[in-house]
Amino acid sequence: MTGLKTPSIDLTGYRCPVPVIRLEAALRRMGCDAQVIVFTDDPVAIIDIPHFCGGAGHAVQIEARDGDRCVFKVTKNAKSA
Repeated sequence: MTGLKTPSIDLTGYRCPVPVIRLEAALRRMGCDAQVIVFTDDPVAIIDIPHFCGGAGHAVQIEARDGDRCVFKVTKNAKSA
């Protein structure tokens, strides 16, 4: 298998609600179980992105956090365990 890179979205500098809107648009173009890495420095993204993902049935993990800077890994339509 070739080394496929997980796509990413750099939303640094954008404020609520733009990070969630851009993430939602990206996920609409992706297949089920696809993953995307999201970079943001929006201070409310730590609440907004997990809330959006939970409501839409997507899995989300916080990969890194430093102050307001967060890196999320989102898996589209992941089934809850």
